[in-house]
Amino acid sequence: MNTASTEGTGEILEGSADRMRKAVVHARAEFGTIRTGRAAPALVEKLIVVAYGQEMPLQQLAGFQVPEARQLLITPYDRATMGAIEKAIQNSDLGLNPSNDGHSIRLNFPPLTQDRRKELVKKVRAMGEEGKVAIRGIRHKGRKDLEALEKAGAISTDALARAEKDLDKLTQTNEADIDKALAEKEQELLEV
Repeated sequence: MNTASTEGTGEILEGSADRMRKAVVHARAEFGTIRTGRAAPALVEKLIVVAYGQEMPLQQLAGFQVPEARQLLITPYDRATMGAIEKAIQNSDLGLNPSNDGHSIRLNFPPLTQDRRKELVKKVRAMGEEGKVAIRGIRHKGRKDLEALEKAGAISTDALARAEKDLDKLTQTNEADIDKALAEKEQELLEV
């Protein structure tokens, strides 16, 4: 019974830890999509482009370079997709005007205004909160699974209490990771 209880709680805790890590990775990726005034491929690589009769992410159609801090160079693998890429950038909410030289597309990032920086900080904080809510949801599901094991007699009340403490530690650790990533992104946004 003791070995089975350890296996049951271990599986639940490992599964919860894995899902929480994925939530942190997702939150960090979301933060990367927010423009900071610096050029970063993450801002455009997921942009959907209609090419070859289908919708594709830009990262499948072009390579990216950052020749200067405020400039992004997008080089299509096939020049025939240049117009579609340009159109996708113009229709996006980035507010950038692409410059096409026939071989590649340049995006120049103007410095952000103070008001725009504050708006973006609010948006990033909301994304961070969404990540934390996802982590808390994972904790809630893990707790329900652990309680079901106890109800079924697979683990003792003491084992349940220990596993719940471990689950709470996992939650706190992953929430702290999101807070750290959020603080870094806010610092980046408020940097002039």
